[in-house]
Amino acid sequence: QVQLVESGGGLVQAGGSLRLSCVASGGTFGRYSAGWFRQPPGKGREFVAACSVGGGKTSYADSVKGRFTVSRDNAKNTVYLQMNSLEPDDTAVYYCALDIDPSPYYLATDQAKYEHWGQGTQVTVST
Repeated sequence: QVQLVESGGGLVQAGGSLRLSCVASGGTFGRYSAGWFRQPPGKGREFVAACSVGGGKTSYADSVKGRFTVSRDNAKNTVYLQMNSLEPDDTAVYYCALDIDPSPYYLATDQAKYEHWGQGTQVTVST
Protein backbone atom coordinates (compact mmCIF):
# COMPACT_ATOMS: atom_id res chain seq x y z
CA GLN A 1 0.00 0.00 0.00
CA VAL A 2 1.39 3.36 -1.02
CA GLN A 3 1.58 6.02 1.67
CA LEU A 4 2.43 9.67 1.13
CA VAL A 5 3.53 12.16 3.76
CA GLU A 6 3.75 15.87 2.99
CA SER A 7 5.81 18.38 4.94
CA GLY A 8 7.14 21.91 4.64
CA GLY A 9 3.97 23.91 5.03
CA GLY A 10 3.67 26.87 7.37
CA LEU A 11 2.98 30.57 7.70
CA VAL A 12 4.82 32.96 5.39
CA GLN A 13 4.48 36.59 4.39
CA ALA A 14 3.40 37.53 0.89
CA GLY A 15 6.39 37.46 -1.43
CA GLY A 16 8.08 34.72 0.55
CA SER A 17 8.93 31.15 -0.35
CA LEU A 18 8.26 27.65 0.90
CA ARG A 19 9.38 24.23 -0.26
CA LEU A 20 6.97 21.35 0.18
CA SER A 21 8.14 17.74 0.22
CA CYS A 22 6.19 14.55 -0.24
CA VAL A 23 7.80 11.25 0.67
CA ALA A 24 6.33 8.00 -0.62
CA SER A 25 6.58 4.57 0.93
CA GLY A 26 5.34 1.28 -0.48
CA GLY A 27 4.64 0.75 -4.16
CA THR A 28 7.08 1.62 -6.91
CA PHE A 29 7.45 5.38 -6.78
CA GLY A 30 9.63 5.53 -9.88
CA ARG A 31 6.78 4.23 -12.06
CA TYR A 32 4.22 6.84 -11.06
CA SER A 33 3.69 10.40 -12.13
CA ALA A 34 3.12 12.82 -9.26
CA GLY A 35 0.83 15.75 -8.74
CA TRP A 36 0.27 18.58 -6.29
CA PHE A 37 -3.23 19.84 -5.55
CA ARG A 38 -4.55 22.39 -3.09
CA GLN A 39 -7.79 23.21 -1.34
CA PRO A 40 -8.28 26.86 -0.39
CA PRO A 41 -10.57 27.67 2.56
CA GLY A 42 -14.20 27.10 1.63
CA LYS A 43 -13.37 25.93 -1.89
CA GLY A 44 -12.86 22.68 -3.74
CA ARG A 45 -9.55 20.98 -4.38
CA GLU A 46 -7.72 22.22 -7.47
CA PHE A 47 -4.76 21.18 -9.57
CA VAL A 48 -1.45 22.94 -8.94
CA ALA A 49 1.35 21.03 -10.69
CA ALA A 50 2.35 17.62 -12.01
CA CYS A 51 5.60 15.86 -12.77
CA SER A 52 6.26 12.93 -15.08
CA VAL A 53 7.77 9.62 -14.01
CA GLY A 54 11.31 10.68 -14.80
CA GLY A 55 10.78 14.32 -13.90
CA GLY A 56 11.51 15.62 -17.38
CA LYS A 57 7.98 16.80 -18.09
CA THR A 58 5.98 19.15 -15.89
CA SER A 59 2.62 20.88 -15.97
CA TYR A 60 1.29 23.83 -13.98
CA ALA A 61 -1.94 25.62 -13.30
CA ASP A 62 -1.98 29.08 -14.87
CA SER A 63 -2.26 30.67 -11.42
CA VAL A 64 1.14 29.33 -10.30
CA LYS A 65 3.06 29.23 -13.57
CA GLY A 66 6.38 31.05 -13.26
CA ARG A 67 6.23 31.02 -9.44
CA PHE A 68 6.07 27.31 -8.53
CA THR A 69 8.40 24.51 -9.59
CA VAL A 70 7.68 20.79 -9.24
CA SER A 71 10.53 18.29 -9.17
CA ARG A 72 11.30 14.81 -7.91
CA ASP A 73 14.11 12.63 -6.66
CA ASN A 74 13.28 9.01 -7.39
CA ALA A 75 16.24 7.79 -5.36
CA LYS A 76 14.62 9.39 -2.32
CA ASN A 77 11.01 8.57 -3.27
CA THR A 78 10.27 12.25 -2.93
CA VAL A 79 8.46 14.91 -4.95
CA TYR A 80 8.93 18.60 -4.20
CA LEU A 81 7.02 21.80 -4.79
CA GLN A 82 9.13 24.96 -4.62
CA MET A 83 6.82 27.92 -4.14
CA ASN A 84 8.17 31.43 -4.68
CA SER A 85 6.54 34.86 -4.72
CA LEU A 86 3.72 33.53 -2.59
CA GLU A 87 0.43 35.41 -2.56
CA PRO A 88 -2.45 35.36 -0.06
CA ASP A 89 -4.53 33.50 -2.67
CA ASP A 90 -2.05 30.62 -2.38
CA THR A 91 -3.34 29.93 1.14
CA ALA A 92 -4.63 26.36 1.14
CA VAL A 93 -4.06 22.81 2.27
CA TYR A 94 -1.61 21.29 -0.20
CA TYR A 95 -1.79 17.62 -1.13
CA CYS A 96 0.50 15.40 -3.13
CA ALA A 97 -0.84 12.46 -5.09
CA LEU A 98 0.35 9.68 -7.39
CA ASP A 99 -1.01 8.57 -10.75
CA ILE A 100 -0.13 4.86 -10.79
CA ASP A 101 -1.19 4.42 -14.44
CA PRO A 102 0.33 7.46 -16.08
CA SER A 103 -0.25 8.21 -19.73
CA PRO A 104 2.91 8.47 -21.87
CA TYR A 105 1.31 11.40 -23.71
CA TYR A 106 0.11 13.82 -21.08
CA LEU A 107 0.21 14.64 -17.39
CA ALA A 108 -3.12 14.30 -15.64
CA THR A 109 -4.59 17.43 -14.10
CA ASP A 110 -7.86 15.77 -13.08
CA GLN A 111 -7.70 14.64 -9.47
CA ALA A 112 -9.87 11.63 -10.34
CA LYS A 113 -6.86 10.17 -12.16
CA TYR A 114 -4.80 10.07 -8.96
CA GLU A 115 -5.22 7.10 -6.66
CA HIS A 116 -2.96 7.76 -3.71
CA TRP A 117 -3.07 10.92 -1.61
CA GLY A 118 -1.19 12.38 1.32
CA GLN A 119 -2.85 13.90 4.36
CA GLY A 120 -2.06 17.46 3.31
CA THR A 121 0.04 20.30 4.69
CA GLN A 122 -1.26 23.79 5.48
CA VAL A 123 0.22 26.80 3.73
CA THR A 124 -0.87 30.22 4.96
CA VAL A 125 0.31 33.40 3.24
CA SER A 126 -0.23 36.62 5.16
CA THR A 127 -0.40 40.13 3.72
